[in-house]
This record gives sequence, C-alpha cells and structure tokens, in this order.
Amino acid sequence: MNYYERAMELKEETIANRRYMHAHAETGLDMPGTKAFVMEKLTEYGLEPRDCGYGVTATLGKGGKVILLRADMDALPMPEESGEPFACPTGTEAHACGHDFHAAMLLTAAKMLREKEDTLEGTVKFMFQPAEETFQGSKNMVGEGILENPKVDAALAYHVSPGKTPIGTYMYNDKDTMMYSVDGFKITVTGKGTHGAYPHSGVDPVNIGVHIHLALQELIARECNPTHSCVLTIGQFQAGTAANIIPQTAVLQGTIRTNKVEARELLVRRMKEVSEKTAEVFGGSAEIEMISEVPPLICNPELTDEIVGYMQELGIPGMTGCPGISASASEDFAVIAEKVPSTFMYLSAGYPDERGEFPAHHPKVRFNEEVCPVGAACLAHCAAQWLKNNK
Repeated sequence: MNYYERAMELKEETIANRRYMHAHAETGLDMPGTKAFVMEKLTEYGLEPRDCGYGVTATLGKGGKVILLRADMDALPMPEESGEPFACPTGTEAHACGHDFHAAMLLTAAKMLREKEDTLEGTVKFMFQPAEETFQGSKNMVGEGILENPKVDAALAYHVSPGKTPIGTYMYNDKDTMMYSVDGFKITVTGKGTHGAYPHSGVDPVNIGVHIHLALQELIARECNPTHSCVLTIGQFQAGTAANIIPQTAVLQGTIRTNKVEARELLVRRMKEVSEKTAEVFGGSAEIEMISEVPPLICNPELTDEIVGYMQELGIPGMTGCPGISASASEDFAVIAEKVPSTFMYLSAGYPDERGEFPAHHPKVRFNEEVCPVGAACLAHCAAQWLKNNK
C-alpha cells in the first residue's frame, strides 16, 4: 500500500481535523487552542511533540539526513461568510487562506510516517507554524532552533489554492522567484501642531506625509530596473482629530514587494532615505519602523524537480504540473528557503462550479476537501523518498 492509498483511508480523519481547526480559528503568534490540538493529535499518533517558540515541532526516524515538513496553521482577522456548517462562529477570525488544510494534511502525513517509521532512511522533522499571515512565525521558530538539533538538510511545504482549477493540479517554480519579498514599514512623521487658521505657526505632518507618499512612487518610476517586478504601496495614512487642527504627527504604513534581492535592497534603503529627507525639507522628522522583513521565495531547482518526480510516482488521479508560477504575494517560508534547500508548491483545492468563485482572503472563499489526501500523501511520500535517495 502506498501513501496515497493510506491517505485515502484516512481522508475522513484528515477532514475532521481540518474542520475542527477551521471552526476554532486563531490568528497571530499566540494560538493556544490550535497548538494544544496539534500536540494532542501528534501524541495520539505516537510522536513526541514539543514547543518551538510559538509553534510545535516533532521528529521521526533514526539519524541520517533530515527533511523538514512545514505547515502554517494561523487564520486571518476577518469575518467568515462561506456558508460552511463548520464556519468559525466568532466573526473575527476565518481560515480564508487554507492554513487549516496545511496543518491537517501534515498531521495525517505524520501519522502515516509514524506507521512506517522503521522504513525511514533518515529523519523527518515537522514544523507547525503560527503567524504566517503576519510574517512572524517562521522567524520565531528559526530563532528558537527549528533548523537545528537535528540540523535540517532540506525543507518542503505545500499551500492549497482555491478557484476552479481541478484537484490534482500542482503549481511550482524551479527556475526563478516564485513569490515576492515583503517589507512592511511604518513611517511616523513628526511636525509641530497648531491651530488650522495659523499654519505658519506649526509644521504640518499631513503635508509632509503627502509629499513622502508622492516621492515614494517615483522610486518605482525612476529608480527601479524596469525588468524587475516591484510594488510599493501605502495602505494606511492616519493623522489628525479635527478639521481645524494641524496635528503633531501623521502615520503612513505600507509594503514593498519585489522579485529580486537587489531590487528589494534598493527600495528599502531608498524608502528610508526619501522619507527622512523629505520630512527634513519641510521642517519635520520621520521615523521608520520595519514591521515585516521577508526575502523573495526562491525554491532550490534540483530539489524542486526531485520532489515533482516523487509526486508523479503516487499515481494520484489527474496529477498535473504547472511550472513557472510566480506571484506578487509573499510567503514567510522564504525565511526557511533562504537558509536550506527548499521547495514550495501550490496544490489546487478548487471547485468547477460556483463554489470556486472566490479567491483566498475573501470572506466567502471555499476550499475543496478532496485535496486532503493529495497533500497528506505528497508530504509523506516525498519525505520518505528524499531520505531514501539522499543518504
């Protein structure tokens, strides 16, 4: 019996685990309920889970090379309107990005690998990660030693994708950047507050903020290599409490996303310089705080092609690869991929009908649970095969 056949036998259990985490969605770094559930299941399956920062880890095997299997498990701070009977009831959390699938599929992979632990020709390390949506979780667990003791040699992660693409489709990139970097920033502009009727008596931080916003757009137009993909967005601009008061401060928050390391370095450096110097020109000051700092996700070409080969061995119906995928969204698995050879793939969890109308992060998004055995089997089989062939 191969791992896909076993995953099909465990399909309902995987779905039950997914639905439990979906209905009990949590966000951010501190996810006590989800973390306790994952640890309980791993223990039930015969593993010995332990804390790793705000996440959970466990290992199987007997020395040798080490492959890391990672699943994020956090939800989004938003209401759910999916209409699913197991929808999160809080109105403030929703698994609208499919991380409940990732955790459930990795739990099943852990159970199957534990059943065949005697046949493993190395070590599998499991990483159940919080706070991917805020780009904090991977850094937290790396800082707490997830890549050490035992030292990780390779890493693999999957991400489910809604829409209308059929089950069995997987998307990857073995040649270039798969997902963009993300550098979130907060610019606090300080001026001098005064009466709105006497602007000459103060320094207007709103005016400074407007000029900073305009100047930052010129970085894309005039300083970035046009062959690179670069995005600089200001998504928040907050200032003032009344129409006739020039406030003391104004706050701009935004994000920089690029597909090239050199473009990222340029934009982050120039964002800081332009903000600070523009504020000085108008008599104020600007303080920059970096909220998130995640590199582009660049998968290891050799490992990616190797994993694709293992996936094809499983005989999963409709298994079809779509290479060359690239997206301007970001993924903090890039923190892992920057340190060890890694690969990251999308697995379609789409519906061919109206249930596939909505994208990830939409309150009405729905994911097809037929992907559960596909993901669980790929995780387990690819880990076992990689260890066998990379002793």
